[in-house]
Amino acid sequence: MSWDFPKPFTLPRIPVAEDIDGLNHVNNAAYIRWCEGVAWGHSESLGIAITDYQRIDRAMAIRRAEYDYLLPALEGESLTLATWLVACDGKLTMERRFQLIRDADGATLLRGCWHLVCIEVSSGRVRRMPPEFIETYIPAVVTLSAA
Repeated sequence: MSWDFPKPFTLPRIPVAEDIDGLNHVNNAAYIRWCEGVAWGHSESLGIAITDYQRIDRAMAIRRAEYDYLLPALEGESLTLATWLVACDGKLTMERRFQLIRDADGATLLRGCWHLVCIEVSSGRVRRMPPEFIETYIPAVVTLSAA
């Protein structure tokens, strides 16, 4: 597959009837759910789960999300969704990218980007990243090789 960045964390996706909208293709809300799922999967694979966010009272929250819907996905198609961390300042912010590819022809159907900020879970206020985030997320950042 032609990934935008090296070393993707990937999850397979096959759209089901509940993902399909009135235009007979995957609804944008399904794409957003899928991105959330692959992001959590990636974070957990790195060693930070929601229970860690709760324990240390810190979380990386979405400040801004951007999605480019390039081609439609249809029910039953075999897809692969990838994610990467592409920036982490080690203080407050991080950037995560997404790419969804149709397995049959390698076409990119979606690209996405989340701009994240570290918050204190209990108050919702912006706070500095704890050492656990810095030690885990910074080494996982990939070098940008495409846009």
